[in-house]
Amino acid sequence: MIMFCLGCGAELKKAVSWHSLFAKEEDSVLCHECLEKLEMITGEVCRLCSRPIGQNRYQQDGMCLDCLRWEENEVWSGVLDRNISVLMYNDYCKELIALFKYRGDYAVAAAFASLLKHKLQTLTYDLIVPVPLSPERLYERGFNQSEALILSLGKEPFHLLSRKHSEKQSKKSRHDRIHLPQVFQLTQQTNLSGKQIVLIDDIYTTGSTLRHAAVLLKEAGAKTVTSLTVARG
Repeated sequence: MIMFCLGCGAELKKAVSWHSLFAKEEDSVLCHECLEKLEMITGEVCRLCSRPIGQNRYQQDGMCLDCLRWEENEVWSGVLDRNISVLMYNDYCKELIALFKYRGDYAVAAAFASLLKHKLQTLTYDLIVPVPLSPERLYERGFNQSEALILSLGKEPFHLLSRKHSEKQSKKSRHDRIHLPQVFQLTQQTNLSGKQIVLIDDIYTTGSTLRHAAVLLKEAGAKTVTSLTVARG
């Protein structure tokens, strides 16, 4: 059966490369050339958000400036234990996420899930929770990209949160994203005492969305809340 690259449409051919970790080669949905356009996060990173920390970037105690600000705020300190991202949000990654998220190419989830799988295997957890969409946004897109990633990982999503409808995050300024009112609510009165939870989403940008989700899970008793995201914006 002839397969074609979701990124460029070229016929997929077996390639020998470290990128084989992205997917089993017979199941790969991206060609070698497209895979090479993706930039893996490597080297020294912020211990809380996975942002690469260069020599000229402000850091303290292994944290970037943004995370230091979050942790200095008593409301948000310790709410999100850690975010792990696998890709830099470069132009090509942005294109692929848009293809997946806004143009409904559900199959792209398989490509991203292959990378997330290796990170997920390093974590200890009880439940995997998708970051929810509002009913209006879900109707627009036809599926929740976070849930699609979990299903592509072969895992069961636990829908512990629901989301109120609001303006798209991409249209908000950084300041507005950080100072959002609570946009989530628990779907039911749930006792999460002692549970270790992994939140799945596509992009970590300011960390506001994930922290709003995490604070509710912690209030319900969760022991730890870690987020696993495709890209670090």
